[in-house]
Amino acid sequence: MTQPQTQSPLSDNVRELIQKARIVSFAIWQDTHPVEAIQRFQAADDEGRYLTDEDVQQIQQLAPTASTLMPVAQQWRDRASEIVDEARAEVLHTFPTIAQPGGGLYPAERADACWRDFWHFLRCITYGIAGQHTDYTSAEGLHYMQLLYQALQVPLDAMVVGLEGIKTASLKRVEPEQHAVLTPYFDQLIEPLKRFG
Repeated sequence: MTQPQTQSPLSDNVRELIQKARIVSFAIWQDTHPVEAIQRFQAADDEGRYLTDEDVQQIQQLAPTASTLMPVAQQWRDRASEIVDEARAEVLHTFPTIAQPGGGLYPAERADACWRDFWHFLRCITYGIAGQHTDYTSAEGLHYMQLLYQALQVPLDAMVVGLEGIKTASLKRVEPEQHAVLTPYFDQLIEPLKRFG
């Protein structure tokens, strides 16, 4: 969420928090991935994008044993819009007035920022899955995201419902026997967000 409740420009404090709220960390991946592979992940995160097919190919060549879940990450990347749409529908169903005047996601700019965050949450989750690291988050980055959400008065209950919706929508696109393996990647973000309040 990157828009305050009013239409005023973002404060310097909020801008600084946005810069620091980097929720992914590849710091402990050296044991499983060569530097070149980690650089691919880092470049994608720096640019705020999903892994490209070229990234995927290179990472699979550099770290074949740590890339067996890569097809799942690619599938969710390719269906990110659908997954986010389903999560958004779940939030609007659970909180029918949240995007109306007086609601936590009003005006439209706030809601749009929230849906963008869903897209980025899924992006971060796909990094963890692509690298087979459930511990892909940065405690420091999550701390700054908590401060950012507090500063912007983000409706945290709705964000948790949204993340749960991303999890549900994503998991229904893979085989049931994969759910137990993939669930921890979502919980890595959901659990900290539940503690933000």
